[in-house]
Amino acid sequence: MEHAKRAELADRLWAAQTSGTPTTQLTESCPDLTVEDAYAIQQINLERRMAGEGLHGRAARLVGHKIGLTSKAIQEWLCVEEPDFGGLLDDMWVKNGGVAPMGQLLQPRAEGELAFVLKQSLSGTNVTAEDVVAATDYVVPAIEIIDSRIADWKIQFIDTVSDNASSGMFVLGDERRALQDVDMRLTGMALRKNGRVVSTGATCACLGNPVDAVVWLANRLGGLGVSLEPGHVILSGAMGPVTSVTHGDQLELSVAGLGSVNVGFE
Repeated sequence: MEHAKRAELADRLWAAQTSGTPTTQLTESCPDLTVEDAYAIQQINLERRMAGEGLHGRAARLVGHKIGLTSKAIQEWLCVEEPDFGGLLDDMWVKNGGVAPMGQLLQPRAEGELAFVLKQSLSGTNVTAEDVVAATDYVVPAIEIIDSRIADWKIQFIDTVSDNASSGMFVLGDERRALQDVDMRLTGMALRKNGRVVSTGATCACLGNPVDAVVWLANRLGGLGVSLEPGHVILSGAMGPVTSVTHGDQLELSVAGLGSVNVGFE
């Protein structure tokens, strides 16, 4: 697809974000969109935000990546066999215990995840689980606030990729743990909304092991000539079902052995 058409579709998503009014499916009007087109559309809007049109009226900075669609059930729903990824920008980062501004979100939902923070770079297409373990500085519990610029969340794989993997904001816990001290297959979590448990799960829901999700991301990006860098935050994928959120809600994620993280919505 020619660049002008990709830019036009990126503009539709951008207009949805800035106006607060979701757009219709990209794949509905352009059924011939490819995965390559979708990641190109994603990159156009990431670069726009990093050039000075970020959520807070300033240039945003890339601070990592998110991995989406790590659940087998979600992959089957979207008829795909692999996850997707998007960029994390510093203007998406909400402080633990802080407030996510509803005015910058359209159709927010939230999920519990583990976040990896790197101390070494990961590059190329032969990254292994051992490489990820060695490159990880620490892990923390994280709440990802997913969002969609597509009306009513009626998305196909191409739509969510184009929309920066349906990203919104994210919150990281403060209690850091070495990766080696965490059972990356059987660590459980509970997500509470306004004090009531709304989602439970475990690390095994994320491609069987969140380390494998980061391996996938590193190799996928490596194929594009992109490296994961020291200090980067990697959201490794949902450990349980998502929950919708609205104005006034309070969320708390507790992860066994890793502490908790919380955020409000106003």
